Amino acid sequence: MRITIYTLFPQLVLPYLDEALLGRAIDRGLLQVEVRDLRRFAGNRTGRVDDAPYGGGAGMVIRVDVAAAALREAVADDPPPDETVLLSPAGQPLDQRMVEHFAGLDHLVLLSGRYEGFDARAEALVTREVSIGDFVLMGGELPALTVLEAVARLLPGALGDEDSHRQDSFTTGLLDYPEYTRPPTFEGAEVPEVLRSGHHGHVERWRRREALRRTLQRHPDLLARAELDDRDRALLDELRADDDGDEDASPADDR
Repeated sequence: MRITIYTLFPQLVLPYLDEALLGRAIDRGLLQVEVRDLRRFAGNRTGRVDDAPYGGGAGMVIRVDVAAAALREAVADDPPPDETVLLSPAGQPLDQRMVEHFAGLDHLVLLSGRYEGFDARAEALVTREVSIGDFVLMGGELPALTVLEAVARLLPGALGDEDSHRQDSFTTGLLDYPEYTRPPTFEGAEVPEVLRSGHHGHVERWRRREALRRTLQRHPDLLARAELDDRDRALLDELRADDDGDEDASPADDR
């Protein structure tokens, strides 16, 4: 897979590509990432890509001709992009389903802005706008890296355990169950006994119950689209009726 990132500040992105699992995926040829400088399309000696907004107001706006020139370059790539994405607080919220869609593409282009963003006419030049949350950052580089890492970890061979991402939060429609490791006791807090029992059936049932509990308490809207069977629904009924099923209840008390 290929991901091309357009930005005014390539050096904010490039160091991130060298580290950890993402760096290894790139080194092994599982993912090709190219970071391109938007200033190449400024059309002037100073590399200035922005201008004052019509109608007045604070801040500067990146010109539409700059965005258009970058996207024309991307379309001429081999292979051309399957999707061109403008990263914007006004965009469609990024979620795991969108990430899975992006991971199935051959070439994804991410357009990162700065200042007050792009001239609104740039919105018609891309296939979609994407937001990573209801907040505003200084630029689109962190959103681009968020998309990049979320997509990269779904590529075959990118993770050490091929089944790891299949049990991720949001992939199954539920938040993940709580995880524990050594030491078994820390400042009075113990690892749940069931996880130390060695009984795989009991462990799996506990994990499913805790995933349902966490989702019900912290992100109940996910339950509307989660894949639930009759046993899951019965567990949810129990959790809703349980006076101890609030967020302060300890999962260690569950057997």
